[in-house]
Amino acid sequence: MTTPDLKGRTALVTGASRGLGAAIAEHLAEAGAHIIATARTTGGLEALDDRIKAKGGTATLVPLNITDYDGIDRLGGALYERFGKLDILVGNAGMLGPLTPLGHVEPKTWDEVMAVNVTANWRLIRSLDPLLRQSDAGRAVFVSSGAATNIRAYWGPYAVTKAALDALVRTYSEETQNTPVRVNLFNPGATRTKMRKQAMPGEDPETLPTPEEIGAHVLTLVDPALQETGMLYDARQARFLAFQRPA
Repeated sequence: MTTPDLKGRTALVTGASRGLGAAIAEHLAEAGAHIIATARTTGGLEALDDRIKAKGGTATLVPLNITDYDGIDRLGGALYERFGKLDILVGNAGMLGPLTPLGHVEPKTWDEVMAVNVTANWRLIRSLDPLLRQSDAGRAVFVSSGAATNIRAYWGPYAVTKAALDALVRTYSEETQNTPVRVNLFNPGATRTKMRKQAMPGEDPETLPTPEEIGAHVLTLVDPALQETGMLYDARQARFLAFQRPA
């Protein structure tokens, strides 16, 4: 896997305080990008900052609940004032929600999973698209899941929101076809994270790849030389998968 030169580029990563988001942020920083790290957990962000600085990188920490939509808008304005553009957006923040029959899901819980996994990413696109277009090679990556297409009982809220996210991102990719922006989905597959442990408590985590191993694949999707857009990158297969387009 070739590491792109990201020196002088800014990269915003959501859900960056731990797990896959933190690993992605560290890989981007090692490649030279200045990291704008967002998450709810200040302590996790500070630990990430320490690791990035220890390797010679730089980061700006933004404690932010991804469902604070006004906060996302303020962040967009602040990034414009400071940088004038955004080169990389990684929409990683997400939640599993309850694993239960659809009829047992509480309306408040359904709305929460939809807000985190879908609406927040739309708000990121809405606020940050103008900044990505100011880059000579804007790159947007959103973390999907096999659950979006491999439908199984009791996974309703998560599966539905990931399927909606796929449609959202593919729509955005169509709308940026004639710009320098490239937009893709990233399927990490089963990874040794807290969310995976919550979903599969009986699974041996030692059988799964680490976030650091999987997160390295995102470098392919943020490369300024990348031409692919509107596709799904499967980390386990280490390749892009095209979506079928209507005739």
